[in-house]
Amino acid sequence: MDKEFDLLDQAHSYFTAKYYDKALFLYSQVVSLEPENVEYKLYCLFCDLGFDNDEKAQTLFDYFIVAKDENLETAIKYVEDVINAYDGDNVKMLDLLKDISETNVESLNAIEYNDFMELVQSRGSFKEAYQDIMFSTKVAITTKDDLLDFIDKLIENNFDKTAYSYLDGFNEFFSYDDALTELYERLGKKKIDSKS
Repeated sequence: MDKEFDLLDQAHSYFTAKYYDKALFLYSQVVSLEPENVEYKLYCLFCDLGFDNDEKAQTLFDYFIVAKDENLETAIKYVEDVINAYDGDNVKMLDLLKDISETNVESLNAIEYNDFMELVQSRGSFKEAYQDIMFSTKVAITTKDDLLDFIDKLIENNFDKTAYSYLDGFNEFFSYDDALTELYERLGKKKIDSKS
């Protein structure tokens, strides 16, 4: 058992350092010690994903490491669903995004987008409403339209770094999406304009 944990620790270190070939070699050894362990097999899948898409692999790995402590079965199911949706099935990816956002609303200090927009109405300004919550509460986005609207409003109100964070975080799910590309271009133009 100690050998397994030592190998896992070493493999995790290689994985987070993005040495996927070395991590895969060690994870494979762990799997050979316990061939029925689904968690160990998942680590091999993360490595395969890392060869293909570094950012997605690291994001999914980080999610899994945290989520498995709460509920291993749920975490495994979620990761398997994400990996299965990797064939470009945007509808399935959006469903997963909605699920994880709803979970975040319940488990984190988060506010749903519709509720946030009600706060904007009552405050009379997006900027003021967002400043009220930006350090204490996350905005849970569950649809692509809400995501685009939220990023658009962030850009309008000069929350450019936050807008970039959201774009980068969701761009992996909507690669080559024209609307997201347009938002990136708006941010880029703002930077160019501010320098001139």
